[in-house]
Amino acid sequence: MSILVTGGAGYIGSHTVKELVNQGKDVIVLDNLQKGHKKAIDYVNFIKGDISDENLVSKVIKEYHIDRVIHFAADSLVGESMIDPSKYYNNNVIKTIKLLDTMIQNHVKKIVFSSTAATYGEPKEVPIKEDFETNPTNVYGKTKLMIESILKDYDMAYGLKYISLRYFNAAGAYESGEIGEDHNPETHLIPIIMQVLLGKRDKIYIYGDDYDTVDGTCIRDYIHVTDLSNAHILALKALENGSDSSIYNLGCGEGYSVKEVMHTVEKVTGLKVNREMAQRRAGDPAKLIASSQKIKKELGWNPKYSLYDIIKTAWKWHKNHPNGY
Repeated sequence: MSILVTGGAGYIGSHTVKELVNQGKDVIVLDNLQKGHKKAIDYVNFIKGDISDENLVSKVIKEYHIDRVIHFAADSLVGESMIDPSKYYNNNVIKTIKLLDTMIQNHVKKIVFSSTAATYGEPKEVPIKEDFETNPTNVYGKTKLMIESILKDYDMAYGLKYISLRYFNAAGAYESGEIGEDHNPETHLIPIIMQVLLGKRDKIYIYGDDYDTVDGTCIRDYIHVTDLSNAHILALKALENGSDSSIYNLGCGEGYSVKEVMHTVEKVTGLKVNREMAQRRAGDPAKLIASSQKIKKELGWNPKYSLYDIIKTAWKWHKNHPNGY
């Protein structure tokens, strides 16, 4: 029996595929390559297509004897989601419903879902626990929360078992440097800093230094992409072993400010980051830090990579692939 990975040519998807294959799993990737990179997964069975194509998904399930799914395929730019909500409700919610319906029709009832810390919105306290109020402040977060609600209903009605993983800030690259982060446009802090160091950008803007934090800049919880990948594999294993549906946070439980990240980059690379202060961005919370105690306790997950490791692996990837894939 095989695992279907939707959006498996994307950043987190391709790293998870790598770990699954390393563990001897039979993996099929379905990706429309809207944002993914074929080169990142050119060693596995790949089907170019969309999760909303019910005939194609049904054919893939039957042909490859799929019995479980890891679902990454989604649009994930917060700013874009506010400008073009239709795209996000269609691509994230409606297409996921079609995927779930096709799974149910073909008796596939195990799914690991790629969710987000954006489901929480502005937290009243940190670290954030899974039972905290969910009140997303952007359309992207709303779509992911909506899917979690749909999964709950599908579990009750059809017996679809799911584990939803709410990521904090995914970062870093595969240790060998062969795959890494390549988004266009790039919106994540660490790769943007790398682009500045490589001369792809003149400078990086720090949006606000008057937050109630150690140095006035926003604090985020960074988690290495390989640690994230391993969490998906543990979640899949739990479902295979008959686990109930559940939701878990994925973060290191430790926050770093924008300035601390830049300082660590300079320490790792020996290069100075050209920066400029700018106005705060609307809707940027001062601190987002995860409590990942639940997944550690229940699934035995244990993140291994520090911020230093995250930046070291990211730098290796970006330096060797200045233009991405």
